[in-house]
Amino acid sequence: MKGRQFKGHGFEQPRLPSRLGYEAAGVVDAVGPEVDAAWIGRRVAPLPGFDESRHGVLGDVAILPAHTLCEYPERLTPEQAASIWVPYLTAYGPLVPIARVAQGDFVVVLAASSAVGLSAIQIARDAGAAVVAVSRTPAKKDDLVSSGASHVIALEEDDYVGRIDEITGGRGARVTLDPIGGPLVERLAMAAAPGGIVVEYGVMSGQPAPLPIAPLIGKGLSIRGYTLNDVLGQPETALAARKYILERLADGRFTPRVARTFPLERIVDAYQFVLTNQQMGTVVLDCSR
Repeated sequence: MKGRQFKGHGFEQPRLPSRLGYEAAGVVDAVGPEVDAAWIGRRVAPLPGFDESRHGVLGDVAILPAHTLCEYPERLTPEQAASIWVPYLTAYGPLVPIARVAQGDFVVVLAASSAVGLSAIQIARDAGAAVVAVSRTPAKKDDLVSSGASHVIALEEDDYVGRIDEITGGRGARVTLDPIGGPLVERLAMAAAPGGIVVEYGVMSGQPAPLPIAPLIGKGLSIRGYTLNDVLGQPETALAARKYILERLADGRFTPRVARTFPLERIVDAYQFVLTNQQMGTVVLDCSR
């Protein structure tokens, strides 16, 4: 669930009347006239990228394009299955095909307690990288370490650039994954390794981000934006991402983290909980109750 989108601050504005929601899990109970009837009865979690205003999934029934359907591994609960695609695909694109994270890399993950952040920790660790999880406060430090982070930085009390220098032995972070943006980007660039990459995939700060020209030139950095379309918009990349994620979900290397589940009739409470920033992972609405 996306608190900023709920408040009208998302990249795309809904066309009213509109539904919300890309992420869901359920059982197919009917198909259209040109869709394989073998889908009926299967447990699926749809891939994102469809028209959310038309096919939003926040409800007890959703009508989705057949090409989005994807069966999920049996080891997952429906709540976990509803938490697969947006977090893992968002983290996959920057870390795997773009940055090609590998053994020995230092990877910085900001907003690390979010669903995307926790997915990024799992992906980077699976590749053999050391993960530096960044959070606003130290309150979630122990939970982030138990989730796979090698180090935790709390922005409210730590010197970010100094801590990265200390953690990496002066090498800097080769890969930085950031949904915050704003003035923080300058510090991220200062702490990056020569030839490193900073991937921006959100604007949580709501503030302008100055271009850090000195470290950009001096270190030969790459700073690039990212959306899910970078993966889903290319059929071969989308297929590779789907295969990569499903294999690791099936064998237990990856497990979606569900922070809390609310019944559908408490949807307002669910979004208010998201906005408190207390959660570790995804907040799910249970529409079966």
